[in-house]
Amino acid sequence: MLRARCEVRQTTGLKEADLAARLADADGLVVRSETKVTVAILDAAKRLQVVGRAGVGVDNIDVPAATARGVYVVNAPLGNIVAAAEHTVALTLALLRRVVDADRSVRASEWTRSKFIGRELRGKTLGLIGVGRVGGEVARRAAAFGMTVIAHDPFATEASARAAGARLVELDELVRTADVISLHVPLTEKTRGLVDAAALTKMKPTAVVVNAARGEVVDLDALAAALEKGTIAGAALDVFAEEPLPADAAIRRAPRTVLTPHIAGSTAEAQTNVAVDVVEQILDVLDGRPARFAVNAPRPPAEEAGGMAWLRLAERLGSLAAQLLDDRPAQLSLSYAGSVLELDPEPLRAAAVKGLLETFSEQRVNLVNALDLARSRGLVIEERRETEAARYAALLSVSVGSTQVAGTLVQGEPRIVFIDDFWVDVPVEGHLLLTKHQDKPGLVGRVGTLLGEHDVNISSMQVGRLHPRGEALMILTLDDPVPDEVRARIRAFADINAVRTARLGM
Repeated sequence: MLRARCEVRQTTGLKEADLAARLADADGLVVRSETKVTVAILDAAKRLQVVGRAGVGVDNIDVPAATARGVYVVNAPLGNIVAAAEHTVALTLALLRRVVDADRSVRASEWTRSKFIGRELRGKTLGLIGVGRVGGEVARRAAAFGMTVIAHDPFATEASARAAGARLVELDELVRTADVISLHVPLTEKTRGLVDAAALTKMKPTAVVVNAARGEVVDLDALAAALEKGTIAGAALDVFAEEPLPADAAIRRAPRTVLTPHIAGSTAEAQTNVAVDVVEQILDVLDGRPARFAVNAPRPPAEEAGGMAWLRLAERLGSLAAQLLDDRPAQLSLSYAGSVLELDPEPLRAAAVKGLLETFSEQRVNLVNALDLARSRGLVIEERRETEAARYAALLSVSVGSTQVAGTLVQGEPRIVFIDDFWVDVPVEGHLLLTKHQDKPGLVGRVGTLLGEHDVNISSMQVGRLHPRGEALMILTLDDPVPDEVRARIRAFADINAVRTARLGM
């Protein structure tokens, strides 16, 4: 997929300086978990637009540094969900049924069945620390085994947990009552060392810990000590704080363990899913479209709700408003009316700010860094919400200074429908010529004739007015930019009050 569109260079095992030296002209970078994308790497890759992590976690990427540079960071949060969930169940079964020990025994020519009495999942309580995508899939599979599922997740709602078949509880209750404690959380400062010596002492002596999330969320030394003392009954781990696992790691010698080398997401199906998800997003970014699963940019609205069309409209409204101003704006006001209220406002806000700032900034501006740039420049962003929209079922408005523009989707396509008190119908692509003038016969014709004389082609025309022979707004969509001398001559026409030009989406 990449080679059909890009020049692809593949490298492995490079140190930071060597990798940085190869990225000077790179537009995209794809990494797995072992490659660290640091400030030095990002500084060396001046053209870099997107970093793709072919997996879920992005703790090997300096996301704040990428955001500050307007670089998308994308991952594949859905591609290996099923693989990770199935491996979690496999680890749990292998641990409780002592599969690994029994296998070794048979290979050693033993046949001591009595040594390998296991335990069933049926009737046990599964405690999920994290009930997001992977945790939810584990919960659904646990239900098939007849397990009771409880979960702790500060970001989950009662409804979302219930949909996965879990009941939300406090972390302390989960640790004290669960028979199987399975971790499904990202690595953050709050989750680092979450399962520590204190947590382990609260667990039932028959409890087991399963971790296929991030190695750092479990204190391995404390876990090894608890296993040696018999404080808990076992542990099954696929991830470790240091990988490969050091030869002298205490957990290697701990009893009642199953250890696998970070393979939860390693199925043939997951590898394909992850690769496709990441590549599709990289190509989207390189084509100027936002990524579906960017970890440092707002997610576009769903396609059934208008998707990219709303983002394109918001960006063009911000751009048009900026181009109609004389001075740099100090404040941006957004208004969501009608069914726009059903959309997440964050991507619309970021898109409008992107369009606004691009007019004044030579720095790269996109959905990744638009809001941060706005804050750093002191741009005040205000928002209001109206349940009903004038004239249209949905209306998005952008106001900057004395200029107000608004738009909606017409048969799924973005259109500008309001400019400074005038209702119009204008496409969001092309060169625009806008005139405010007195509505008198012949004026439109004179403007059109002058443009024709200078080989400027008109693709569409709109005239909005408040009442006959009063002030009117004419918007011409053009195939070509208007030369400065032509603009000056139009401004000199009698009854012309103001002339503006704008360029949208080109």
